[in-house]
Amino acid sequence: MTQQIPQVPVTEPDLVGVRNFRDVGGLSTVDGLRVRGGRLFRSGHLAHATEADAAFLATLGLHTVFDFRNAGDQKLEGPDVALPGVRNVNIPMTDPADGAEFWKMVRDGDLDDLRSALSGGRAADRMITVYREIITQRTAEHSRVLHALAEDSVPALMHCAAGKDRAGLAIAVALLAVGVERDAIEADYLKSNDPHRRYKVRRSNTSPDAMSAEVMELLSPLFDARAEYLHAAFETIEETWGTTDRYLERGLGLSDGTRERLRDRLLDSAV
Repeated sequence: MTQQIPQVPVTEPDLVGVRNFRDVGGLSTVDGLRVRGGRLFRSGHLAHATEADAAFLATLGLHTVFDFRNAGDQKLEGPDVALPGVRNVNIPMTDPADGAEFWKMVRDGDLDDLRSALSGGRAADRMITVYREIITQRTAEHSRVLHALAEDSVPALMHCAAGKDRAGLAIAVALLAVGVERDAIEADYLKSNDPHRRYKVRRSNTSPDAMSAEVMELLSPLFDARAEYLHAAFETIEETWGTTDRYLERGLGLSDGTRERLRDRLLDSAV
């Protein structure tokens, strides 16, 4: 049973052009501490942030914005808005050409195309595969992020396109590194399903047929945050490295000292 997430110091703003924004402060660790509010944020991309959105983000005192989008994402959505005094670091978590034809089909394909590619559990299976591959194939990227957080990059905001998958896994890995309970990580991850946070599905044809209930049902596994996806990532860590500690040490190259600095930067004292 997942736990209730306590309120955190920074209340969620009513952002117009930024989806899925939240502070992950308040999550409990296995040793009785909590993630400090105002240190680690997550969201969808910032390319469509309004002036008011940017003004709010500027009040957070951000040091670094980590953008996990690839070149294809950035071409589709545009670059992030510039925030004064904030370092922008682009660390693509997928190859720019990876899945380009698939996502073109998602945007442009007709119902028969979508049924062929996504029905019968194929869409969810694809997402599980992607989560597993990000864990095994993006160790260098996750290592870079965690070392940066340990050194000088907080407060930090992590985002991808929707703020759900690539950012969701990067946040999960960071939270694992400081000892946050898995139930708390999952509860935060699933908040991406809240209606006001969800990524807006884009289809080139906006007719009723192109956005029918069947089409939306076929696409939903791609745009949902599902516990089974996150569980697949955790299972992959255990299948590949045996334990989370070995994953952090051998997979991501985190020393005990680096993990301790991460805890100092991200965690509060015991409640």
